[in-house]
Amino acid sequence: MQGDGKNRLTVDIYGQQYRLSGKASVNHMRMVAGFVDDKMNEIGKGNHRLDTAKIAVLTAVNIADEYFRLRTEYEALLKMLQEDANDPS
Repeated sequence: MQGDGKNRLTVDIYGQQYRLSGKASVNHMRMVAGFVDDKMNEIGKGNHRLDTAKIAVLTAVNIADEYFRLRTEYEALLKMLQEDANDPS
C-alpha cells in the first residue's frame, strides 16, 4: 500500500497491460481483472472478427446484464426475508 492508502498493481487483460490503483486489496483487484480477462477471452473466442474495443463493450454489456440479474434476485430474496421476519406465525 502506498502513502496515499491505495494499492497498485499491473494486470494483464486480453493481452494488454493495465496499471490499477485502488483501496481494494491486491488479491481483490487481481480477481476482478482476471474475471474481466476471462469474460473478454470467452467473448473473443466466439467472435474472431471483432476488434478489442467491440469485445470490451460486449464484455461490459454481459457483465452489466449479470449484475442486474443478480441484483434482482438479491432484492427478491431480501423481500422474502423481510416477509418471513414480519410473519407472526
